Amino acid sequence: MKIAVLPGDGIGPEVVAEALKVLRAIESPQRPFAFTQALVGGAAYEATGHPLPPETLALVKASDAILFGAEGGFQYETLPRGLRPGDALLSLRTELELFANFRPIRLFPELIGASTLRPDVIEGLDLLILRELTGDIYFGEPRGDRTGPHGRESFNTMRYDEREIARIARVGFEAARSRRGKLCSVDKANVLETGELWRQVVIEVSAEFPDVELSHLYIDAAAMTLVRSPRDFDVIVTSNLFGDILSDEAAMLTGSIGMLPSASLGIGRKGLYEPVHGCAPDLAGRNIANPLATILSAAMMLRFSFGLTADADRIEQAVRKVLAQGLRTADIAEPGARVLGTREMGDAVIAQLTQAS
Repeated sequence: MKIAVLPGDGIGPEVVAEALKVLRAIESPQRPFAFTQALVGGAAYEATGHPLPPETLALVKASDAILFGAEGGFQYETLPRGLRPGDALLSLRTELELFANFRPIRLFPELIGASTLRPDVIEGLDLLILRELTGDIYFGEPRGDRTGPHGRESFNTMRYDEREIARIARVGFEAARSRRGKLCSVDKANVLETGELWRQVVIEVSAEFPDVELSHLYIDAAAMTLVRSPRDFDVIVTSNLFGDILSDEAAMLTGSIGMLPSASLGIGRKGLYEPVHGCAPDLAGRNIANPLATILSAAMMLRFSFGLTADADRIEQAVRKVLAQGLRTADIAEPGARVLGTREMGDAVIAQLTQAS
């Protein structure tokens, strides 16, 4: 099983190191992993002058899965478009056609006090945000800067075609079919033509899935409902921009964005697995970042790319046992909790895996 490891920038190398420790702890001669590390993002730009060097792209194309840390840094924000660390991730998504981004929003019962919402609102929370990842305003053309009648102006193009909408809708219906059978499609059809097309195509695709209950919400209403009654949702399918915003909002339902894993999938089993959080340069090198989102992303990799469901379950159970022991990183710590560093939290997960085996 060939895994491309792209630690990236900021806290990326630290949290990826802990995920690798966990993967090595469950490795066996019958199912060995082959890890190959490469540069990406700001680290790649510093070394090669480009955030996605050709050798890194060649590696990910030859691999079965990609474990990604984070990219970015304040010092890169003024670089030309195409050379910024975030451009590497956008390029990977398009080059590998990773159009479906799975972001599970699951509240560990042990962390119910870490959220800013009332326990009765979030208890038992388990929903999935499915974000379309290769279209929308992030990739639409034309885009750029120019001088207009009132001075400088910038423009981006929000666009979707029915093929892009239909394929993410089908993934959403299939995901809902394997869960509680409810799919909520989020758009802005009352204002945007792209929203009108989105809703029309989702309704057309729904005819293929008569066993799934389909509902629709405008993005503003969905954002409100997500904090008012989040347990109303099972699967949310939405566009690139809206999914980006909603999933970060949903992170606070679980107590911290440091708890959210993700999987970006396309056609076939290859996927890119990364924590939802960013590079957090202010935390880098201090051994205080939460590695659990990256460890849980590695579990998603085992489940989706390699079919190792039992091993994925073992990792997720080990994380829950660590939390049940009252062990916390700083971002999810409550009064009286034992606060661990990044490396120590990874060791605690491994200890649970070893004890279970």
